[in-house]
Amino acid sequence: MKKLSLLLVVLFILASCRSQELIRPGDSLDVAYEKAFSLYEEERWRDAASAFETVISIGRGTEFGQDAQYYLAKSYYNNRQFLLAASEYERYSQQHPNSERRQEADFMAARSYYNLSPRYNIDQTKTHRAIERFRLFIARYPNSDRVDEAGEKIEEMRNKLARKNYEAAEFYMRTNRYNAAAIYYDIVIDRYPESRYAERSLVKQIDAYIQFAENSVPARQEERFQKAVESYEKYLELFPRGDNRSRAEDLYDKAREALAQIRGDDDAADITASS
Repeated sequence: MKKLSLLLVVLFILASCRSQELIRPGDSLDVAYEKAFSLYEEERWRDAASAFETVISIGRGTEFGQDAQYYLAKSYYNNRQFLLAASEYERYSQQHPNSERRQEADFMAARSYYNLSPRYNIDQTKTHRAIERFRLFIARYPNSDRVDEAGEKIEEMRNKLARKNYEAAEFYMRTNRYNAAAIYYDIVIDRYPESRYAERSLVKQIDAYIQFAENSVPARQEERFQKAVESYEKYLELFPRGDNRSRAEDLYDKAREALAQIRGDDDAADITASS
């Protein structure tokens, strides 16, 4: 019985302390903000976010309200509620464009979307949004010491987008849909030429066109082997010292030989002489 009484006393004290920590009706704006910030410092992110929302609702247009808006975003971010964090950081920048915290808010909005960017094989809407926000940050704050980090994040995400299209092309190659594969390899080459997937995509595009030609009706083979040759010429232009150049040259020779057979021996001699 004594243990139960002691437990009830302890629970009552804890409840009383917790009640005093939370914002109550009648608290002044500065007291409400102080309570919210105390919760933030205690890393009670969810309680802090709720408290900062209250401060914003009663202190809109004041310095307390402005600070609460900023720390609301930080509370959401620290609690890994990145979509809410991005929204609140963006709201802060819109409502307080001249704030000294504007640069940080803009960066963290981009960082929130970056944290929402999923694996390459899932819808990449958030990835595109993050790239857009980081690019805007670089354009707006070219002298910021966080520009390099923003650039690194953009490169990382663009490689992810390149991989998504590269893997789609690989799937089409495995299922013998060579024209579709060539199209997706081309997306990698055209949109993400700086990515780690671009050079190998161009080599594999040559292979895709060759296999497409070999599996086509005779009347369409010449134009498709020619596309393989054109892809090789593009490879030389973009990656003259590429890691896969020897493979590209082997495929090019294969395409030339096929064209020579289609066009006749005289053309074969001309092709050989010009190489």
